[in-house]
Amino acid sequence: MRLAWLDACLWSSAWLAAAAAALTAAAARALGLSPEPALLWLAGCGTLVVYVVDRVRDLPRDRATAPARAAFVAAHRSALLGLAGAAALAGAAAAWRLGPRPVALAAAVGALGFLHRRLKRFAFAKPFYLTFSWTAVPVGLPAALHPEAAHLGWVVAIVGLTVHTNVILSNLRDQEALAGRIGARRALLAARAVVLASLAAALLGPDAVRPLAALPCAMGAALLGFRPTERYGALYVDGALLLGALAALAWPAA
Repeated sequence: MRLAWLDACLWSSAWLAAAAAALTAAAARALGLSPEPALLWLAGCGTLVVYVVDRVRDLPRDRATAPARAAFVAAHRSALLGLAGAAALAGAAAAWRLGPRPVALAAAVGALGFLHRRLKRFAFAKPFYLTFSWTAVPVGLPAALHPEAAHLGWVVAIVGLTVHTNVILSNLRDQEALAGRIGARRALLAARAVVLASLAAALLGPDAVRPLAALPCAMGAALLGFRPTERYGALYVDGALLLGALAALAWPAA
C-alpha cells in the first residue's frame, strides 16, 4: 500500500510540483521577500500541468526510458489528465491575483515546457533549457512580482547550479541526453563540480542566502549515493530539491 502511494506521488509529478513550490518559497525568502501563496500555487500547479501533459504525450518513448512511470501513466491516463485540468484551473486562479510580469514569465516557461518533446532531441541544449526553466520559476517569479528583491544574482547562482546538478543526474540513463553521451564517469565528475560551486556560492554569499546551502547539501547527498535507476532518480534526485528547499525554509533567519 505504501509503495502504491509512493508511486502515485512520484509518477503523477506531484513530487516535482511540491519541489517547485518549496523551491519558490525558499528562493523568495533568500531574496528578502515573504513567499506569496499565489506564487507557490502558480509554481506548483504550472509544473504539474506541464509534466503531466509531457508524460501523456511522450508515452511511447517513455516505455523504453522510464518503464515504471510509463506503466503508471498508461494505467491512469484519464485521472492524470483530470488532475492536470484541476491544476490548470488552480494555477489560473492564482495567476489572476498576480501582476503581468510573473504571469508573463510563467507563460513563457510553460510554453518552453510544452515544447519539451521537440527540444529534448537537441542533446546539448536540453540541460540548459531545463536548468533555465527550473531556475526561472522559483527565482524569477518572486523577483518579477517584487523588482526590489535583494541578492538576485546570488540566489540565481545557487539555485541554478543545484538544479543543473539535478538535470545532469536525471539524464544519466538517457543516451539521447548530453550526460548519457559523454559517459557516466565524466557526467558524475561534472555534477560534483557543479554542486560544489553551488555550495561555495551559498557559503560565500550574503547571510540572507546562507540557508540555501541546504540545496547543494541535499543534492550532494543524492549524488554520493547515486544509483542509475528510475526510482532513485525520481525519489532521491528530484526529492533532493524538495528536501533541500524545506531545510532552507527551516533554517533560522539571519
